[in-house]
Parts: sequence; structure tokens; C-alpha cells
Amino acid sequence: MTEFLNIAGNKIAYDVTGEGPLVVLAHGMGDSRHSYRFVAPALVAAGYRVANMDIRGCGDSSPGWDGFSRTDIAGDLVALVRHLGGPAVIMGQSISGGAATIAAATAPELIAGVIELAPFTRTQTVSLSGLIRVKRHRTGSTQLGMTMALGSLSAWKKYLDVAYPTKPADWAGELARIESTMSEPGRMKALQAMCKTSPADAGARLPDVRCPVLIVEGSLDPDWADPRAEGEKIIADLPAGLGQLAVIDGAGHYPHAQTPDEVVALSLPFLARTLTNA
Repeated sequence: MTEFLNIAGNKIAYDVTGEGPLVVLAHGMGDSRHSYRFVAPALVAAGYRVANMDIRGCGDSSPGWDGFSRTDIAGDLVALVRHLGGPAVIMGQSISGGAATIAAATAPELIAGVIELAPFTRTQTVSLSGLIRVKRHRTGSTQLGMTMALGSLSAWKKYLDVAYPTKPADWAGELARIESTMSEPGRMKALQAMCKTSPADAGARLPDVRCPVLIVEGSLDPDWADPRAEGEKIIADLPAGLGQLAVIDGAGHYPHAQTPDEVVALSLPFLARTLTNA
């Protein structure tokens, strides 16, 4: 059942299932909580209370917000954990990975750990050699640029095609769902606004994180020429000993939907260790 948390005159949609320690799931831009359709039930079955949210501007959450930065999304994450009763581990993908970093740095009493899937958590620099050398990176960057500049749903769908190197079995229906949602008033504007935000706010807070962090990258993620190197840089900017990196071979930018079994297998030991000590 969808519930709503009121924040500054807008609403964050979420659902809660299961019993046990709290895990909050937050998806990437232009997506919805439905992207965790495979992971959420597995976490519930493992004994966790799972809150699966639509980040601001997405899914069933309100489209009209004053800001769409990682700092803004982090505030929503902290508000939801406080509302539900922490501590919690946040699993955040893409832009929500950076937001989870900020949430952990600003509310250490509420956030016991962070799992970041294909996260944008550091200031990005354009690698011309990477664009030339890696076709998937060149294609993905081009389509993202067109989405940001033109608000093109066609470009967004082409980006998703390369961001999912292999498709889930239900991909046709899921793509139709995404297309329908992104055609609603305000949804594409929210996506464009998120595309224009910088991860610098998240990168600046990496040294302030005090909880364990698991970074999960896909080896074929088109957002980087070298996804492993990006993950290693995030780990290096965290306090020593807090970060752990895993790279899923063959996964793209959406490992939780493309390779959910691998994501769950990586997450369960982390959750057991982190929430047991919370």
C-alpha cells in the first residue's frame, strides 16, 4: 500500500513491507521504486523491514519541488528514516547514492550504513579519451546529454537501452511503465533538473561519513569509461577502512534490476553486519 510523507508542501511516496531492521531503498533519476521489484521481496524474506520510496519528482511522489540536488534528496531520506524510526541502512542508486552519502554524513545517529549502486557521488570530469575508447560510454553520454538539453523521452529510452546491457525478463512492460510515467506533466522537467545537478555536494561529504559503505558498480555501466576506477575513487575519499567495493561483471547502471540476485548476495552480509551493530 502506498503511503505518503509530507515535506514542505509536497509528498514523498513510499511503501513499507516486512519486519525487522529498517532498510530504505532509493532509486535513480527518471525511475521509480518499482525498479527494486526484485530486490525488495528478497530483503523482506531475509528478515528486514523495507521502505521503498519514490524520490522527489519521480513515480508517485510530487513533481513540483524547488530543488532536485543530492542534498535535497538526502533531506527526504533522513526525514523518512526519522518518520519510520531508525537506524536504517540506505540503499541508493545513481543520484540517490550521492544523496545517501550526504544523509549518512548529516544524520549519523539515524544512518547505520550505506549501499550505493552505480553512484554519482563525486565531481565528474569529462574523459575525452574514455569517450573515444569506450563506445558504450560515448553512446550513453550522448543520449544523457540529449535528454538533459532537449527533454527527449526518445533519448532517455535510448540511454536506458545501453544502460541495461541485458534486459530483465519483464523489460517490455517495465519500459512501458517508465514511458507512461515520464509522459506525465512535470516528470521530464524533474529528470532534466537532476541531470543538471552536480555531485560535488556529495563528494564534499565523503570525508564526514562515519558508517560502513558498500559501493556496487556494474562492469558495463555506460556512465563511466571505467566503472571500477570510479568506485575506487569513492572509496579513497571515504575515511580509511569504511568503504568496500564490489563490481558485478556484465551489469550496467541498474544492477538492482538487471542482476538482482548478485546485488542481494552482496547486500545481505553487509546488512547483517551493519544493522546488528547499530
